[in-house]
Amino acid sequence: MSVQDIIREQVTGHKIVLYMKGTPQFPQCGFSASAIQLLKAAGATDVFTVNVLMEPEIRQGIKDYANWPTIPQLYVNGEFVGGSDIMKEMFAAGELQALVAG
Repeated sequence: MSVQDIIREQVTGHKIVLYMKGTPQFPQCGFSASAIQLLKAAGATDVFTVNVLMEPEIRQGIKDYANWPTIPQLYVNGEFVGGSDIMKEMFAAGELQALVAG
């Protein structure tokens, strides 16, 4: 199974997927910490996370998958949403809450 197949399986097999540096309990960068806080504040309860620091092939593969150069990356219902900056804008507009609740 290729890295792209693994990522596709993760993204489509879970409602909410966050590729991040570190874990929700111990984020390894400020952007990943912000992404987790935003998801919690938005009411997301079942978030599947992937620590890209522990999986270097996924760290590069996820950038290619979405053609997005940075991590964290959020996927909801198999669709790429964006990074922490986009999540912050969506949260301020009430869009992130609706997305993770729906």
